[in-house]
Amino acid sequence: MIGKVLIANRGEIALRILRACRELGIKAVAVHSEADRDLKHVRLADESVCIGPASSKESYLNVPAIISAAEVTDSVAIHPGYGFLSENADFAEKVMKSGFIFIGPKPETIRIMGDKVAAIHAMKKAGIPCIPGSDGPLGDSEATNLKIAKRIGFPIIVKAAGGGGGRGMRVVHSESSLHSSIALTKAEAGAAFGNDMVYMEKFLENPRHIEFQVIADSHGNVIHLGERDCSTQRRHQKVIEEAPAPGLSDKQRQEMGARCVKACQEIGYLGAGTFEFLYQDGEFYFIEMNTRVQVEHPVTEMVTGFDIVKEQLLIASGEKLSIKQSDVKLRGHAIECRINAEDPTNFMPSPGLIEQFHMPGGPGIRVETHIYNGYRVPPYYDSMIGKLIAYGETRESAIARMRTALNEMVIAGIKCNIPLCLDIINDAAFAAGGQNIHYLEQKLGLKH
Repeated sequence: MIGKVLIANRGEIALRILRACRELGIKAVAVHSEADRDLKHVRLADESVCIGPASSKESYLNVPAIISAAEVTDSVAIHPGYGFLSENADFAEKVMKSGFIFIGPKPETIRIMGDKVAAIHAMKKAGIPCIPGSDGPLGDSEATNLKIAKRIGFPIIVKAAGGGGGRGMRVVHSESSLHSSIALTKAEAGAAFGNDMVYMEKFLENPRHIEFQVIADSHGNVIHLGERDCSTQRRHQKVIEEAPAPGLSDKQRQEMGARCVKACQEIGYLGAGTFEFLYQDGEFYFIEMNTRVQVEHPVTEMVTGFDIVKEQLLIASGEKLSIKQSDVKLRGHAIECRINAEDPTNFMPSPGLIEQFHMPGGPGIRVETHIYNGYRVPPYYDSMIGKLIAYGETRESAIARMRTALNEMVIAGIKCNIPLCLDIINDAAFAAGGQNIHYLEQKLGLKH
């Protein structure tokens, strides 16, 4: 078993990793910025190291500082969590070359799946259905690009090959705006990701966002843990996630899950990962693979009884998967609301002092958060301050428990999106299930 893990992250995911380490008897090292000295996991860790100023670039994205912290604390492994450096192949490579275990996939796998064009090629080869597209990066020939767009059929979407997080994409509805849209997306991609390569795909008008959780060990064993529906989103950012996906048949689940397992075996995947799909008219279309633990992993844990983060640590220690595919049974339903420190009407971030925090409870309720009474939410990072998860034997039961928990939850001193989450949970359209990715923006009167 790994003796000591450095947690290269912050907030609720850092606390989640620390708890998994505690359960396995692993010592945990917290790295933090100057602004994060009072984070809960920093206070609870066996050791902590300040790695730089508040700026992410100078702290949580500072590779030499993180590796130095691992060296001075005699850490054995580094867990990147999600965000920051979690899908940075160069970071994974430097961690391993420095003599540490990277808790995640191999650098070459991260590199392939991080390049959307290369990922699509790899998935097609593995038999995963993909959206009709350009089958490669777009060149500079306007005539060729127009020909490709006509073959695919409008509307199309231009995407950055190195993009992510909902950035670096532009929908094109007509020939007249194609060339300017490609040029704008290339410029944005170059500025945001340091890679101006773009490609083209068919734009699906009313899809759902469904993803499959997989996990693989170093002995060739791979399983899937079913799917999550993440269609309730705004500006490509997920707000509510649930498992299993409403309306998906067990046959569809097993068929697509088996394909994801086969794809993992073919690319030599290691650790936890997620295949993300657009789902429309009964068909799945691959969009990307996240080579890390997901924000929404708790809903899968609730319906499977399987600890994904603990399993990551066991796999990194060289252990075989603790269960087989035949052991995976989905029971009940789980829903997760992301709790953000933001104005629920205009979505502006709302950092500041938490004057009062009351955590909800009751049957089936789980709260993942790093905040506490007197904690000051810094203005430098993502606005998510926690996740509220409700489990029930049925979807209706999970919704009812979530409604009660949201009404119980108190976060005073800053604004947060609890009113928005309640509005969604109380909406008849959400209760019906199976809404597409435009549901929330249409409900809020936003253009998509």
